[in-house]
Amino acid sequence: MLTDIPVPDTAAARAARDIAAEYHTPSLLNHVHRSWLWAEGFAIIEGMHGIDHELLYVSALLHDIGIVPAFDNVALAYEDAGGHVAKALTAGAGWPPERRIRAHEVVVRHNWPEVDPAFDPEGHLLEVATALDISGVRPDALPLDFRREVIAAYPRLELAAEFTACVTDQAARKPDTAARRIVDRGVARKLAENPLEALG
Repeated sequence: MLTDIPVPDTAAARAARDIAAEYHTPSLLNHVHRSWLWAEGFAIIEGMHGIDHELLYVSALLHDIGIVPAFDNVALAYEDAGGHVAKALTAGAGWPPERRIRAHEVVVRHNWPEVDPAFDPEGHLLEVATALDISGVRPDALPLDFRREVIAAYPRLELAAEFTACVTDQAARKPDTAARRIVDRGVARKLAENPLEALG
């Protein structure tokens, strides 16, 4: 149940929540919240311990901030730009330099094809969570009741159309970034066919 997953209540978490709410569309805002919840769900079913839940939360809420107009970098991949937003935000929250770097790494690695959990547990969790929410990867790994509860709380709205448009634009302007790979591997079709769409 969602009530079993505590929402971090720290300066960085509150700031990430405020920035996400201010700059994302409703569809993207729900996507980043779902991504965090899926990540926490995967941590449970994969038996992962010692997760930095604050880091995971902040990274999840900011992982797509680089595609919104206010933070769209002219040259950097959107996940890299978003990672820099996470570094700046966590610096303001008083995180030490090495932990700020971790926030950047986790945001960037959510767009990797795969992240070894032994190498980066939070990066792994955000990668598999966003793979589920965007591409429908491992749709049955999390309990159906949990998936329904998350979708009811954070509906998908127009995510398929909005994210497809955003990442296609990124791929066209920055063809050497992960956006190009995502588009070339059929993100539009994957979003449209994502089994989560049938849940609401």
